[in-house]
Amino acid sequence: MLNNIITPWEEPESQQGFFVPEYIEQMAWDVLEEFDFQTKSMECVTTKADKGGAIWKLETSEGPKSLKLLHRRPTRSLFSLAAQEYLVHVQNARVPEIIKTKTGSYYVLAGGMVWFVAEWIEPLAPVSKDLEGAKQLCYAIGEFHRLTRGFTPPPEVEVSSRLYKWPKQYEKIIRKMDWFRNIASLYDDMPASSRILDVVDYFEEQAIDSYRRLMESKYKELVQLGKEYWGLAHQDYGWSNGQMGPGDMWIIDLDGVSYDLAIRDLSKLITGSMTDLGYWDFEWAKGMIEAYNEANPIPPELYEILLIDLSLPMDFYKNVKEMVYEPELFLNEETRAMVDRIAETDRSKRDVLDQLMAETLATGTIDWNMPLTESVEWQTGTWEVPALPQEARASMLLNMETMKEKKKEKKKEKKKEKLKVEEFEEKKDKEAKKLEKKLKKKLKKEKKKAKEEEKKLKKAKKKEKEKKKKEGKVA
Repeated sequence: MLNNIITPWEEPESQQGFFVPEYIEQMAWDVLEEFDFQTKSMECVTTKADKGGAIWKLETSEGPKSLKLLHRRPTRSLFSLAAQEYLVHVQNARVPEIIKTKTGSYYVLAGGMVWFVAEWIEPLAPVSKDLEGAKQLCYAIGEFHRLTRGFTPPPEVEVSSRLYKWPKQYEKIIRKMDWFRNIASLYDDMPASSRILDVVDYFEEQAIDSYRRLMESKYKELVQLGKEYWGLAHQDYGWSNGQMGPGDMWIIDLDGVSYDLAIRDLSKLITGSMTDLGYWDFEWAKGMIEAYNEANPIPPELYEILLIDLSLPMDFYKNVKEMVYEPELFLNEETRAMVDRIAETDRSKRDVLDQLMAETLATGTIDWNMPLTESVEWQTGTWEVPALPQEARASMLLNMETMKEKKKEKKKEKKKEKLKVEEFEEKKDKEAKKLEKKLKKKLKKEKKKAKEEEKKLKKAKKKEKEKKKKEGKVA
């Protein structure tokens, strides 16, 4: 059973987010045989069915635990487990401790994926959805970022880093704005299209300005200090992944951590909070930054990057990017109302960012001459991914081929959509040329007609003059 390969699955409508196929459920029980405790019950609490991941809450002879099936590549998944182990045992951070197997391993490889068990922290409660709660979240993630500095993973794992990818992400957003414009033009009869066309130029200008400012900032110098200097960003931090528990705030669900300018977590948190409020509030944003800065002092050079990232039209981009897949379904009345809300919220952003720029909120410093280079000695062999049996390997390769085919199909669909847009543009160009030709022809006719009218008028004037002349002679 452990050698069967896990693939993404479809969930029944009535069990969205909680359903796992029977073979995975059985595999979970088999995985639990690798641990010393006895499992009394197991309840699925969330799934990522489209990717092949799930989380269960366990009641065991050793208290409550969580069992996680990670959907990423095994070597990549081990990066996050190593980070979690480092935070617990080196930094004494409030993140769940990983429970080792009977053989002393941090994980079990089953179905071609990494599974692991961690402590289930109880009680955990979300912080209040007000400024005080937001400050608690910000202080906690600031502390988390500070404690991850100096982390170096075991040599066997696949390093995850987004540290050097900021310019590419900004470029991608600018590029997609043109896609949104073209698709909305192509499907101009859909309810949301006209509203997207109303605002896309504005948001595109924002993205271009953010990119320009990023390239003019100290970004390049900052990232040259290296991954270990800046530490890890959670990448999916929010009200559900930072909660109040025993002793203070706990941070959970670390499977997406990667090296980054970790301030990005704060940027996402502020943007999300402003979206929830429905407008940008200076006191909220300031309070959140101050709380973060208290736990992890922000250098002015990094504070500038934070403000640049906040200026990026991320809320618009992330909410309308799905239109490229199924525009006929996406560009509906609901999307139109959503775009209205995003545009309304954004109206107050510029003033708040200007006020934040004028404030002295960043109190950290950078020692450019002494990058952080602490390292951890990892037990040799603990983090190696064992080779799969031949049959399972063949099955995995087949699954990978299937996934590749699906990706190819998606690419084909994207290509078709792009061709549609290009055809539309070509059609527009042809129609424009045709119209231009028609207008020129019409103008030519009108000029000819005007000349003929002018000739007639001159002729009539001449006749009138001659008539008056004759009448004068007679008199």
